Amino acid sequence: MVFDISLSFLSISFFCVLSSSTLVLSLPLSLVQRYINVRDRFAMGRAIGTMKTKEFVKHKGTIKSIQGEDGDIIDCVDIYQQPAFSHPLLKNHTIQMKPSSIPGGVKVNSIKEKLFQGWHKSGQCPEATIPIRRSQEDEHPRPRAIHFKPSTTQLNHSFAAYHKNHEYATVYINGDNFYGARSSINIWKPTVSYDGEISIAQIWVVAGPDEQLNTMEAGWNVYSDDQKTRFFIYWTSDGYHETGCYNVECSGFVQTNNEFAIGSSIEAVSSYDSNQYDIGITIYKNNANWWLQVEDQLIGYWPQSIFTYLASGATTLDWGGEIYNSKPGGSHTKTQMGSGHFPDEGYGRASYFRNIQYMDSTGNFRDAEDMGLILYVTNPSCYNIDVQNDKNYFGNGTHVYFGGPGYSEDKCP
Repeated sequence: MVFDISLSFLSISFFCVLSSSTLVLSLPLSLVQRYINVRDRFAMGRAIGTMKTKEFVKHKGTIKSIQGEDGDIIDCVDIYQQPAFSHPLLKNHTIQMKPSSIPGGVKVNSIKEKLFQGWHKSGQCPEATIPIRRSQEDEHPRPRAIHFKPSTTQLNHSFAAYHKNHEYATVYINGDNFYGARSSINIWKPTVSYDGEISIAQIWVVAGPDEQLNTMEAGWNVYSDDQKTRFFIYWTSDGYHETGCYNVECSGFVQTNNEFAIGSSIEAVSSYDSNQYDIGITIYKNNANWWLQVEDQLIGYWPQSIFTYLASGATTLDWGGEIYNSKPGGSHTKTQMGSGHFPDEGYGRASYFRNIQYMDSTGNFRDAEDMGLILYVTNPSCYNIDVQNDKNYFGNGTHVYFGGPGYSEDKCP
């Protein structure tokens, strides 16, 4: 039996998974090495830091401030004074309020919705402003210059040697040029055990060689500091060396929506064997900009001028989970990925990505399985991912279950 409940800002479905399968892949070693190099760029470059004693900083151009019930302070900033325009390439940038065209299969609602963020209960930002969560100073420090490059003498070593403390359970596709990625990501609040650790579920849009890697990233994460599920974005144009940042903490991403605060906590999170919530995230290229859409709401865009390789298109798209494990005392922590349960538990218990798609050169979104999804799992005894066979199953398209509990004495020590 199936129960579908559709609301303006989320969709909930209750169903049973009838079957699943695990893909077993045999990849050329050269492909594995290349992908490992890229994966190390993803989050080895993103700093993991604490923020307990930092000062909250009011944003330049703030017209009014709103304090939400969850403790977040939202600054309503003049849209023309947002951080994006500190970028040297955006000094004379003209804001584009919407794309010139919408990709096939994508719906955009011109009526702005208050998307699952609790601060709206305390007020709203006026027109011609954008909401920016007031973060603590250096909440997300400048990306670390720690990049692991395996040499040819290391090629026979285990996967774990290549990843140090970052662990992944993802699927990805490679190609000449992709112009967008999308999926609906199941929302949970996993336990993050130790100071400085993080759990992430996200989409990556990637191009370029390791040292000059370009990425756009969007999804949700939970940091050890406040244990809240937050929507986030990230970008870099030089392999996480000097450019890029989380959310709108530096110049680059141009926000146009005055209802959605990037970096704020998400109210609706799923429960085991109970209500399930997900968030639809779409990234696509339109003329000179890469647009970000959440559900049916346009949030803003990354101008292509801030990128080098992504200025033309992406060559790799990823969907899945990531955690940072600090390994205190040499043991794995209990930091969870996704729901904290393995994929074989299925719907309502394991976290999922559904309707995994890419945008082709015609401007239409296609099912990602058409390109041949490749699994990438660094530590399957701790976290895993499973692609489901039937992409027509209850309208979920290509979908995966992913995640895991982290530490266990016998399987994930």
